[in-house]
Amino acid sequence: MAKHYETDFKLMIVNLLKSGQSARQVSEDYGLNASMIRRWLRENLSAKESFTGKGNISLSPEQKEIAQLRAELKETKLERDILKKAVSIFSKSDN
Repeated sequence: MAKHYETDFKLMIVNLLKSGQSARQVSEDYGLNASMIRRWLRENLSAKESFTGKGNISLSPEQKEIAQLRAELKETKLERDILKKAVSIFSKSDN
């Protein structure tokens, strides 16, 4: 049986792609098929209102919290990596 994903989750994945992350990396991070998330991006870019179907997956409150915490962790790691790169760039320019 095919999995169905909530609209908010799809939009979060699309926003990660729009922020510059590769489809390959996002697919590895979230255990998704790369071609599926590229399709989500195409659908989002081509439609005024995307993901209007019944893409709801039933999650327990614990599963929802885990998904939210994983998303926050990924965001925090991305911010950390950006800051590391910035520090590296600025420390090189000081020399």
